[in-house]
Amino acid sequence: MTDATSAPIPKKDNGSLFQKLELDMRLIGMIGALFLLCIGFNWFTDSLFLTPRNIFNLTIQTVSVAIMACGMVFVIVNRHIDLSVGAVLASTSAVMAMMQTQILPHTFGLGLGHPAIWILAIIAGLFVGTLIGAFQGWMIGYLTIPAFIVTLGGFLVWRNVAWYLTNGQTIGPLDQTFLIFGGTNGTLGTTWSWVFAAVASVGAVWAMWNGRRAKMAHDFPVKPMWAELTLYAIIIGAIVAFIAVLNAYLIPERRLARMFEDRGEVMPEGLEVGYGLPISVLILILVAVVLTVVAKRTRFGRYIFATGGNPDAAQLSGINTRLLTVKIFALMGFLCALSAVVASARLTNHANDIGTLDELRVIAAAVIGGTALAGGFGTIYGAIIGALIMQSLQSGMAMVGVDAPFQNIVVGTVLVLAVFIDIVYRKRVGAK
Repeated sequence: MTDATSAPIPKKDNGSLFQKLELDMRLIGMIGALFLLCIGFNWFTDSLFLTPRNIFNLTIQTVSVAIMACGMVFVIVNRHIDLSVGAVLASTSAVMAMMQTQILPHTFGLGLGHPAIWILAIIAGLFVGTLIGAFQGWMIGYLTIPAFIVTLGGFLVWRNVAWYLTNGQTIGPLDQTFLIFGGTNGTLGTTWSWVFAAVASVGAVWAMWNGRRAKMAHDFPVKPMWAELTLYAIIIGAIVAFIAVLNAYLIPERRLARMFEDRGEVMPEGLEVGYGLPISVLILILVAVVLTVVAKRTRFGRYIFATGGNPDAAQLSGINTRLLTVKIFALMGFLCALSAVVASARLTNHANDIGTLDELRVIAAAVIGGTALAGGFGTIYGAIIGALIMQSLQSGMAMVGVDAPFQNIVVGTVLVLAVFIDIVYRKRVGAK
C-alpha cells in the first residue's frame, strides 16, 4: 500500500504569460481598444491623429472629464449616481470667474492682476463645489431621497444658478496666473518634464517593490522576479514614451519669439523649445495617485467598497453609511470644482455652455473603465483610460469630419456596449 503523504505533489500549471505577470485582463482589454482606436483614426486622418501636437491636445482635453470620472468611481461603487457634475462644474466656474473679474478687483479693491486673486478664486470655487456636493449627499444619505432624483434636480438647478451669477454672459479675461492650469498656457517645459519622468519611474518601481515585500512578509505568493522586472520595464517605458511625445510638440516660433519679447530678450536664431508636460495633466496624475491611495490604503476607501458590495452588512458592521454618502458627494463636488479650474483655464474664460453633456462623458468614462453599476467594484486608472477612450472617439470623429449628432450616437452606443461587455465578463468570471 502506497503512503499518500509521501506521494509527489503534482506541479501546478502557472498559466499563461498574462497570468504570470498578474496583469488585469480588463485593463489589457481597455488599452487594446484604445490602441486599435488610435491606429484606426491615424489611418483615416493620414497619420495626423498620432502626431505630438494632437496627442498633447488630446491629453489636455481629457483632463477635466477624467478628474470628475475619478470621483464618479466612488459614487457608482457606492451604488449611487451623480447627474449634476456638469452643472456643478458650471456653477463653480461662474463663481471663480466672478471672483476674478468682479468681486475681488472691485468689491474688495485688490485690483486686476493682484497675485492673490487666482488663489482666492480657486479656494472659493473649491469651497462652493464641496458645499454643493455635501448638500446633495445630505439629502441622499439623511433624507433618503434617491441619488438619481437629487442629482437630476441639481442638473437643472446648478446650471441655471451659473446663468444667474453671470447674467448669461461670457466672463473673461481670467487672471493670467489662473490660466496656467489650462494646458498650453502652463507646462513644465522639457527639462522638468524629464525630471518628472525620472521621479515617477522611481516612485512606481518603489511602490511595486514595497508591495512585493509586503506579500513576502506575510507568506503570500509573489510573481517570479523576471515577471516583476518585465512589469518595471513596461511601466518605465510607458512613462518615458509619454513624456518624449509631449516634449516633441514644439512651441510655435512666433509664440516663442513673443515670450522672449515679453521678457525683454531676443530669441536666439534657430531655437526650438518643446511644451513638455501640461500642469493640468500633472494635476490629474496627482488626483489619480491620491484617490488610488484613498481607495486601497484608508478606512474611508475600504468603507466605500464594503458599502457598495453589501450596504446592509456594512451598516450592521457599524459603518455610518449616511455620513459616508455625504463625504463621497462632497468629494465629488470638490473634484467638479477642480475640473472647473482646468476647463475654464483651458478656454481662458467662463462660458454658459461649459460642462454641457459632461454628465454623459463622466459616467461613460467610469463605466467604460470597468466600474460596476451594481456597485462594489471600480478602479481609478480604469476611469482615466475610459475618459481617454471617450475623448479619442470624439476627437478622432471630429478630425475625420463626422457630424456632431452622429458623434453623440456613437458615444451612446459605445456606452451601452461597454455595459453589456461588463455584464458578460462578470458572468464568465462568476461562473469560474
